[in-house]
Order: sequence, then structure tokens, then C-alpha cells
Amino acid sequence: MAQDLKKRTRGAVFSVTRWIGSVESIAVHTILFVVSFGAVWAGVLNFDRMLLILTTVVSLEAIYLAIFIQLTVNQTTESLEEVEQDIDEIQEDIDELQEDVEEMTEEEKEDERRKEEQKVTLQEIRQGLQKLAKDLERLQKNS
Repeated sequence: MAQDLKKRTRGAVFSVTRWIGSVESIAVHTILFVVSFGAVWAGVLNFDRMLLILTTVVSLEAIYLAIFIQLTVNQTTESLEEVEQDIDEIQEDIDELQEDVEEMTEEEKEDERRKEEQKVTLQEIRQGLQKLAKDLERLQKNS
């Protein structure tokens, strides 16, 4: 339940910071400023009262924006740290795979060396058998 609340809060914070950085936000703020000064011009509010309200609202908005921006920065930092950990794990896996490939390459080289030695040994045995067969033929002819 706490995780769900955290996810919803995170989503809301990102939505607010995304909206604040949009063209719509500029339009809404511009309209509010125009309406505020229009209220003074129309005589609905006096200038000092309008400035007090406008300054208070803008100050509160700035405080909340700073908090939302810091929350976004913190969440982005957490996300980057998670990505960094994933990259480190992937790098470790790559290093292990590289070691495995090197071991396999060394084993293949050793197998090739053994095969060559076996070929040489078989060739020597074949030559020895041929010599032995010739010697047997000679002995049989001489007997």
C-alpha cells in the first residue's frame, strides 16, 4: 500500500513538473496575470489588494514548484542509480562471459595441440607397424 501511494505521488509530481514546463502553463499564468490587472482596471479590486493576493499566490507557487522540482531531481537520481547498478551487473556478466570465452579458447588450443600430438603418435605407430611388417616378411622369407 505504501508502494502504491509512493508510485501515485511520484506520478503526480512528474505530471506537475511536466505541466509547469509546458506552453499551456505559460498561457494559464499569462491569463491569470492579465485577469488580475484587468480586475484592477475594472474596479473589482484595488491595486494594493491585487498585488498582495498575486504576490502571495506567486510566492506559494514558487515554494511548491521548488519542492516538486527537488522531488523530481531526487526521483531521477534514484532512477539513475538503479540504471547504474544494472549497468555494473551487466558489465560483471560481460567480464564473466569474456573469461569463459578465453577459457574455451585455451581449451580449444589445448585440444588442437593434443590432436596434433595424437596424429604424430599415430604416424609413428603406423611407421613402426610398417617396419615390423617388413621385418616379419623378411623373417618369413629367410626361414
